[in-house]
Formats: sequence, C-alpha cells, structure tokens
Amino acid sequence: MEIGDVRIRLVQRADGILRAVASITIDGCFVVHDIKIFERDGESFIAMPSRKTPDGEYKDIAHPINTETREAIREAILKQYRAVKAAEI
Repeated sequence: MEIGDVRIRLVQRADGILRAVASITIDGCFVVHDIKIFERDGESFIAMPSRKTPDGEYKDIAHPINTETREAIREAILKQYRAVKAAEI
C-alpha cells in the first residue's frame, strides 16, 4: 500500500481539541476524506471518518482492518500535519 498524497486543512478554533482535517490518496486510486487530527495533552492522534448513529454513538465509515495499515496511515498524516504546522509559524 502506498499513501501518495496527504492533504491537511488546519482548523482555526479556540475551543476543543480538533486541530485539522486530512485527506489521503491510497495507491493513486482511492481517496479517504475527513480524517480528523486531534491534540490533547501535547499528543496528536487521528480519527477515521465516522457517522453518528441514532443511539448517539459514532461508527467509522472507512477504516484500516489491521494495525500495520492503521500505523502507516497515522504516521503519514501526522508527518504532513507537523510539516504544515511548522510552515505556518
């Protein structure tokens, strides 16, 4: 699996922990939008696109099915996020 294009859109909010939204292109033929980037206690983490169910829970719409893929996606997104943040300073 190749994660080719990673696009980051920073979120300018004073409240909450949401910092950015990412889109990734996988193998040049599949795009996943609305991957959220959060920061809490100095640590960054991602959440895959999700939808709120009628009972109030959130369920992922698209997600990796193994740890190796999840980690590759997380690393690619957070690397680009750090670069975008650094360029903004």
